[in-house]
Amino acid sequence: MDNNSMKLLFLSTLMMGSILSISSNTWIGVWMGLEINLLSFIPMLANNKNMMMNESPIKYFIVQAMASTMLLFSILLIHFKNPIEWKKEIISSMMIKSSLLMKIGAVPFHFWFPKVMSASSWINCFILMTWQKIAPMMVLSYCIQMGKFIFMINILSIIIGALGGLNQTSLRQIMAYSSISHLGWMISSMIVSENTWEMYFIIYSMLTVIIILLFKSMNLSFLNQIYSASNMKTEIKFMMFLSLMSLGGLPPFLGFLPKWIVIQLLIENNLTTMMTIMVIMTTITLYYYMRISFSALILSYTENSWSMKIKSNKPSFILPTMVTISTIGLICSSTLIFLY
Repeated sequence: MDNNSMKLLFLSTLMMGSILSISSNTWIGVWMGLEINLLSFIPMLANNKNMMMNESPIKYFIVQAMASTMLLFSILLIHFKNPIEWKKEIISSMMIKSSLLMKIGAVPFHFWFPKVMSASSWINCFILMTWQKIAPMMVLSYCIQMGKFIFMINILSIIIGALGGLNQTSLRQIMAYSSISHLGWMISSMIVSENTWEMYFIIYSMLTVIIILLFKSMNLSFLNQIYSASNMKTEIKFMMFLSLMSLGGLPPFLGFLPKWIVIQLLIENNLTTMMTIMVIMTTITLYYYMRISFSALILSYTENSWSMKIKSNKPSFILPTMVTISTIGLICSSTLIFLY
């Protein structure tokens, strides 16, 4: 079978598994959908050309299988013990939440996430950061309740996401820790409003697509490659700068809009302490985004006037358009809010 057609087959079953999980009205159906999704993603992670990359599907499988076993055990516990009032039972509700949080890579179940990301291709990294989180997070939103457990998960996710990315040189690991940080924001928005976390997720996915396409097109994997990349055009560097600032949630950009709404909703629900810690810690993630941006714009300006461009790529209109939307999106949405 051709490699591309094989990937297409697994991608379709991966999506089917997630859709089955979301649309199911029984716990067994949810578990089955998550299993189909898991078994479809493992062949996509496996790479025959690079033997080092075959380590990541094994790690991914072990963690996900453990989470699935835990979920199935807690489902059986609910069915046998107390099928109606199970949310009030501390052990069963915590077990279900923990298994779903393990699947999405939230702290303290996050150790596998940066390791799997660092040994995967950029496209697999994108699927891992976005699509693979949809089904577990949708299921989590059905049974989430604000308590000490969820409060600690939120705060820890944002703290570890902020501090973990500081000493990293691998761009994949930086993106993994930033994803953990955004996960904390998504879980906190899930507590107050379902529509808000869905909007946050869509905007986050869009900004992640832009950055991953930029890294993939320039074939970047480490920070020092940005320092010495003399073939990077200034427009691409500027696009990277704008996208990273938007992902970090800097006010004039679109990435600030979901954070703005989450902050407002958390204050309205008297969760000011959590909101304050989240905002302070997010400034650290913004710092390591700025480190990538400034290293691209300022430190590596080694373009020689006499250097010959061997091959010029055809101009792509998709990336600049998406960057423009992410840049002026907040201005447009704010204007609409004031008008109506």
